[in-house]
Amino acid sequence: MKKIIIAIVAVFAMSTAASAQIQDLGVRVGAGYGYGAELSAMWGLGGNRLETDLGWNLGDHYNAISFAGVYQWTGTIAGEFGWFAGVGAWLGIWSYDDGYNGDDDGFNLALAGQAGIEWNPSAIPFQFTLDVRPRFNLIPRTHFDWGGVALGIRYRF
Repeated sequence: MKKIIIAIVAVFAMSTAASAQIQDLGVRVGAGYGYGAELSAMWGLGGNRLETDLGWNLGDHYNAISFAGVYQWTGTIAGEFGWFAGVGAWLGIWSYDDGYNGDDDGFNLALAGQAGIEWNPSAIPFQFTLDVRPRFNLIPRTHFDWGGVALGIRYRF
C-alpha cells in the first residue's frame, strides 16, 4: 500500500509541475462517496483550466487515497460569480480491515465529470466553489457513483 501511495503522490506532483501556471491552491471537502478531504490545485490553460486533487480518508479500519484530474470550461454568471464544468479521470485506492474478516484492498478507475459554481471575491484573494463530481467507474466493476457535493476553498495567486 505504501508503494501505491508514493506512486500516486509522484503522479500528482508530475502532472501539476507539467501544467502551465498555478492559479489557485487549497482544499476541497464534501459528502457522499468521496475519499475524504482533498488538496486541490487549479492550473490556468488559457481561458479554461485543469483541476487536480489529491484526496485521502484515513480511519481506524478504512484507509483510502485518490487522485482526480478534470479539465474544466469556465464562464461568468454575474460579477464575481462564475460556473465551471468539465471531464477527466479519477483513481482511488483503498484498504479495509474490520478486524474480523481480514484485509480487503481495492482499486478504482473512473471517468469523472464535474460541474459547479464559484465565487471569486475581489476584496480577498480566495476562491469559493460548490460542485458535484459524478463518476462512472470502470474498474473493478462498472457502475455510476454520484460523488456528492463538495465545497472548495482555495487561495488565488
